[in-house]
Amino acid sequence: MEPTRTDLDLDAYLARIGWTGDRRPAPTAETLRAVHRAHLTSIPFENLEPLLGSAPSLALPDLEAKLVRSRRGGYCYEHNTLLTAALTALGFGVTGLSGRVRVGAAPGAVRPRTHMLLLVEIPGEERRYVADVGFGSIGSLLEAVPLVAGTEFHDGPRRHRYVREPHPGGLEDLWVFQAFLDGSWQDQYAFTREPCHASDYVVINWYVATSPRSPFQHSLYVQRTTPDRHLSLSGRTLVETGSDGTRKERQLADGDAVLGVLAADFCIELPPDTVLPG
Repeated sequence: MEPTRTDLDLDAYLARIGWTGDRRPAPTAETLRAVHRAHLTSIPFENLEPLLGSAPSLALPDLEAKLVRSRRGGYCYEHNTLLTAALTALGFGVTGLSGRVRVGAAPGAVRPRTHMLLLVEIPGEERRYVADVGFGSIGSLLEAVPLVAGTEFHDGPRRHRYVREPHPGGLEDLWVFQAFLDGSWQDQYAFTREPCHASDYVVINWYVATSPRSPFQHSLYVQRTTPDRHLSLSGRTLVETGSDGTRKERQLADGDAVLGVLAADFCIELPPDTVLPG
């Protein structure tokens, strides 16, 4: 079991994401949305540790060292564990959930629950919000949104909604997170409100990082969202999507070119002796 710590250097975290809002009032939806957006647009998504042969630690001091004090990013367990600590320090109630990713899945395929997302409670408000700064996709949330079915949310240029499906086991309905992409609503992942605990994520994280069947073992996946564009690097394919939907794609020549793009465009700094596979 990894060591745990509940306190976060909140000043360092907020400086990292560039949020300078007032922390003194009671937690509000506005604060939740602002912190969520600031985190997403400041810390990139990346799977470099699994690709290079190790499982990232989810212990809070290690997350601080990597995502807050260094020019690095992480994937869902790292991002959303860090966000959990920050939101808790700001006075929000946070419950961890797990989801089955549907992006790229064949129709009817049931993938394991390998994605971490958060259900956030604002004191004094009945409805709860979904926060998720670790879904490495252009279909991800820019801001936290209420968990209600059938309502379309516009967070900046992105459009999202939640729909409900019958649970195959006869339990509570599945919630399906969808994004409007390429002219249609597309499933991103499905989840229930059953809570997950830190120990659950440690096990899932180990599998995703070390299993030879995990895609994170075999190819580079990096994402970065800025106020005016979204960058995606898959292997050596770099895609830039503007806020107006315009798309540019190019192939990087070799590993050195990839390292250069990681530093210049994704703000990810690796040791100078890093050699990427492939």
